Amino acid sequence: MTSVSESMVRAENVHKSFGRLEVLKGIDLVVRPGEVCCVIGPSGSGKSTFLRCINHLERLDAGRIWVDGELVGFRERGGRLYEMHDREVAIQRRNIGMVFQRFNLFPHMTVLENVMEAPLRVRRESRSEVRQRALALLDRVGLANKVDSYPNQLSGGQQQRVAIARALAMRPKLMLFDEPTSALDPELVGEVLDVMQDLAREGMTMVVVTHEIGFAREVGDTLVFMDGGVVVEAGNPREIIAGPQHERTKAFLAKVL
Repeated sequence: MTSVSESMVRAENVHKSFGRLEVLKGIDLVVRPGEVCCVIGPSGSGKSTFLRCINHLERLDAGRIWVDGELVGFRERGGRLYEMHDREVAIQRRNIGMVFQRFNLFPHMTVLENVMEAPLRVRRESRSEVRQRALALLDRVGLANKVDSYPNQLSGGQQQRVAIARALAMRPKLMLFDEPTSALDPELVGEVLDVMQDLAREGMTMVVVTHEIGFAREVGDTLVFMDGGVVVEAGNPREIIAGPQHERTKAFLAKVL
C-alpha cells in the first residue's frame, strides 16, 4: 500500500453531504507523483464534489485528504481534526492548480493580465519575472498571438487554454481538471486535450474528471469509475474500458462508447 509520503494525493474514507443528500460515501484514492488519474461516471455520482474536496473548496464531513504528504484543510491534534483558517487553506491551494468547466477568466483583463494576476497578488513575485513566465506559458498553449486580447474575443477552446496557462503560472505540484471540455463545441475539444496531453508527458500530476473516454484510455495511468458516491471500479484505463468487471461500469461504458 502506498504511504502518504509516496503519494501526491491520498484520500481515505472521504464523506460529504449537502443537507440530507449524501454525495460522497467513503472515497479511497491514491494518485502517485507524475500520474494522470481520470475520473469518470454519470452526472450526480460525486466526481466534481470529490475534486473540490481535494483543494478544500468543499469541506469534508469525514475522512482525510493529503496532497504531497500534507493534510488538506485541517490540522490533526490528539486524533481530532481542526479546520484551518481560510488564510492557511489559501496557502495550501497555491500548490494546486484547478481548471473548471467554465473558464472563469476576468473579463476586464487581457489574456496576459489574467495569467499574471495570481502570481503577482498571491505569491508577490516580481512583475518582470511573472510576465516572462506568463508569455512562455501562453506560447506553450498556442496563444502567443493573443496576449493583448480580452476573453470575449476568444473562442471557448482558447479561453480554456488561457485558464490552463493561468493555473500553471502558480507552478502547482498538482493540477485538477473538472470536466474541462464539457462546455466546448466539439471541434474545440481537441485543442484543450492536446495541451493536457503535453502536460502529462512532462510529468505533471493530474486528476481529471472527464467524459472524454478516448483521453482517459490514451493518457490516463489510472481510471476511476464513480457512481452513487462510491468508487465502483479503479485500475488500468485500457483494461477497464476493454473489459469492465462491474455491472454498473459495463452499463455506463455501453452508453458513452
